[in-house]
Parts: sequence; C-alpha cells; structure tokens
Amino acid sequence: QVQLVESGGGLVQAGGSLRLSCAASGIAFIFYDMGWYRQAPGKQRELVAVITSGSSTNYADSVKGRFTVSRDNAKKTVYLQMNSLKPDDTGVYYCNSREMRIRREYWGQGTQVTVSS
Repeated sequence: QVQLVESGGGLVQAGGSLRLSCAASGIAFIFYDMGWYRQAPGKQRELVAVITSGSSTNYADSVKGRFTVSRDNAKKTVYLQMNSLKPDDTGVYYCNSREMRIRREYWGQGTQVTVSS
C-alpha cells in the first residue's frame, strides 16, 4: 500500500519559515520524481517545486529564492524548506510522487500552511 504522509504545516507570521516533510512508503522511492503542490481556497492546485529522481530541481517563479526542495533517499522522505513566507503562500500543501516510465502517480493527504500578515 502506497502512502505519502506530509507533516510540518502550521500557522506562521509573514517572514517566517516552515519545513514540510513527506514520508513515502510502498514505492521504490529512488525512481520517483517528488513534487510539492499547493491549493489556496478558491484556486486551482499549482506546482510549487519538484525534485527528480536524479535530484534536479524546479520551482514556481513565485517561490524561487525562498523555497528549497530536497530529498533523502535513505529515509524515503522529501522536504520543502520555506523561508520568507508571505500570506500568498497560504494553502494546503500536497506531496506528489510520479514515475513516468510505469505511469504511476500518488498524492498525499495534504498539510495546511497559513501565513498571517
């Protein structure tokens, strides 16, 4: 059974930091690209950051220079370090795993991040 379990969300003031974690089980983690998405109230889910199986990274323009995605293959965990948070960063953050060769994709349940002004 595949599970992606996010943690680390919460309430923080603007300018603050949070570190999200996503622990994976039931997948061959090293072969999966791992991503973070977020969904604000009334908006579509959007890509925040992705780290490939080869550890290449890509970020949404809105978070470049503030967020850092990383992975620990031994722990089967992906992280999202979020600094200089803004109220616009508020939303539910979802962990995503994707293996294109076998067309497998999984989602976590999400963790709430709220940034107050």
